[in-house]
Amino acid sequence: MNGPKDRKPLQVGIAGLGAVGLEVAKRLIAGVPGLTLAAVAVRDAEKARRKLPQVGDSIPIRKMTELANDCDIVVECLPPALFRDVALSAIDKGRIFMPLSVAQLLENGDLIERAKEKGARILVPTGALIGLDAVRAAAEGTIHSVKMVTRKPPAGLDGAPYLREKGISVSGLKEPLKVFDGSAREGARGFPANVNVAAALSLAGIGPDRTQLEIWADPNITRNTHTISVDADTARFTMTIENIPSENPRTGKSVAPSTVAALRALVSELKVGT
Repeated sequence: MNGPKDRKPLQVGIAGLGAVGLEVAKRLIAGVPGLTLAAVAVRDAEKARRKLPQVGDSIPIRKMTELANDCDIVVECLPPALFRDVALSAIDKGRIFMPLSVAQLLENGDLIERAKEKGARILVPTGALIGLDAVRAAAEGTIHSVKMVTRKPPAGLDGAPYLREKGISVSGLKEPLKVFDGSAREGARGFPANVNVAAALSLAGIGPDRTQLEIWADPNITRNTHTISVDADTARFTMTIENIPSENPRTGKSVAPSTVAALRALVSELKVGT
């Protein structure tokens, strides 16, 4: 019988090599026991090669919808518009699908039932949000309320669909401005590149319609800040995290290492946390 040392490494495919995807790729290339970066899918192959010389050489480039053909896990690091096709291809082949555009799961809820039918799994990494374990544990009982307040430097919110639709400008702000107050579902729709943390929180707890969300553009801060308040029958807790933005101001630096940690947990002998 084969032992753990004989186990074949899990083949990882990364869709998108932006700020987060590139960092995840570099960490996998540097070496994570039990995992191999098997392929990537990118829109601009030449740009990808400049950032990561192994691309197109030792690491094949695949079409977005073909990553799942020979990869066990597909990690999605794409603009929201490209989400569904990659998700469907991974799910329909029964793979593990790890979305970083978590907000898109709220817009594509049918994928969860589809994963059940196809024998696939959708794994959402913790990303920029502490406390998901506590929220998931509370959800085993009764959660009365969940609220999240997000504060970002204005540049991290600029160009969001909600701001364009409402004619809200965040340039030149001198003081904090509340730009959204509503449900996590509405927030995910209006700020698809900004509130993946709120989407993950809602999926871990009481759902996107009952999870309340405030978004502030704050010129006085340099870090993406999230404060979560949960009232449940087992506990009441409040948590705040300040994430340093990555090269993409909409995304925190903690997302890439969190993704690698989630991948590592799939093959590690010891997994700490639920």
